[in-house]
Amino acid sequence: MDERTAYFLSDQTGVTAETLGHSLLTQFNSRNFRQVTLPFIDSEDKAREAVRKINETARTSPQRPIIFSTLVQDEFRAIVREADGLHLDIFDVFLEPLGAELGEQPTHEPGRAHGMSDIDAYMKRIEATNFALANDDGGISRNYEVADVILVGVSRSGKTPTCLYLALQYGVYAANYPLTDEEFESGRLPEILIKQHKKLFGLTITPERLRQIRKERRALGKYSTAQQVRFEIREAEKLFRRYSIPYVDTTEFSIEEIASRILDSTGVERRVRP
Repeated sequence: MDERTAYFLSDQTGVTAETLGHSLLTQFNSRNFRQVTLPFIDSEDKAREAVRKINETARTSPQRPIIFSTLVQDEFRAIVREADGLHLDIFDVFLEPLGAELGEQPTHEPGRAHGMSDIDAYMKRIEATNFALANDDGGISRNYEVADVILVGVSRSGKTPTCLYLALQYGVYAANYPLTDEEFESGRLPEILIKQHKKLFGLTITPERLRQIRKERRALGKYSTAQQVRFEIREAEKLFRRYSIPYVDTTEFSIEEIASRILDSTGVERRVRP
């Protein structure tokens, strides 16, 4: 399969260029892409160094690079346009028509998307993250009255990373509780969860994928045996059905997709926007 280089250029972290560029590249299955991020291009020297790297790739590769750029300052954008590659300026595509519609010129200020310009939103993310950590895996806090959503599922089904993503990205107060043999044998959820029934959302996973994940973490013992993972998933899904808890199979989904499905299903509002 052919390989082609894609560059993501930014005057800040590069997250926007990476996210949109990667989404576009996934629509093309006939080749691999070597993805290179060049963040914090905030001076003429850095812009010219980026051009040098891109041109070196163009010189040594059979196909010219693809360049996704979210640079906002005109002088740096002009420099990187000199690079030998297919240049896709994400802000060029959207800012001009958006400015015309709003009747306002864009500020061309770097760092407004991911910087500290909105302290309130930043602090909400930090507070939500602290909450997620304090309430991870049925942690000592168990301050479920404050939670926006409580994820339940077997160990290693994706609860912790999903909670942290919801917190960091949207400022959502997400707790999680691991289902164990105690719940499976009794067939009942603990009273502390029943009291917060409307906040519960379940995560499940295929036995094959769960066993693979668990073997990487703890290969020996009952924890990662085929029999144990099948038992836990079967009993967890019984509990979901018994208590009418909505749930999603995380096997084929990214953390971003899982989080979006949770928000869509529960109606939990985002406290902040990315």
